[in-house]
Amino acid sequence: MGVVCVFTGNGKGKTSAAFGMAMRFLGHNKRVVVVQFLKGTKTGELLLKRNLPGLDIVQFGTEFFVDLKNPSREDKQLAIEAILYAKKIMKGPYRPDLMILDEANVAVASGLINEEDLMDLISVMPEEMNLVITGREASPKVLERADMVTEMREIKHPFTTGKKAKEGIEY
Repeated sequence: MGVVCVFTGNGKGKTSAAFGMAMRFLGHNKRVVVVQFLKGTKTGELLLKRNLPGLDIVQFGTEFFVDLKNPSREDKQLAIEAILYAKKIMKGPYRPDLMILDEANVAVASGLINEEDLMDLISVMPEEMNLVITGREASPKVLERADMVTEMREIKHPFTTGKKAKEGIEY
């Protein structure tokens, strides 16, 4: 029976924790698919996939940050495409052992996708598949459904002192 894990909270490390799990699955010769909501830039994890067979990362975002209070039509369309893609992969013949829905919680919280669409995706998850959902502001329904929830809490971060994002740390 698969497990649903949620990494949420305002602290750093949600995507990093999810990719740590991905590395473990890959180490056991298992297949991992990462669906990244809101992301369309070259990140370290995207660059890594070329060196790791069994890891697929598909980004559904533009190269620009999403204005979460006023997302564009394109941002909404890409988020909908991401959830449809995840559903298609879940139902397809080459299902992964682990699927990561990176920043899906943020997509729900900002209205890019409906909470019910995410809950529906969880409900059709094959028994043998494991699912990780990342992002701040996980909804109460998602938290209730999850088998494991970890909340990252920011205690200190370089951004608060004006330092810029650092390659390998933030992206």
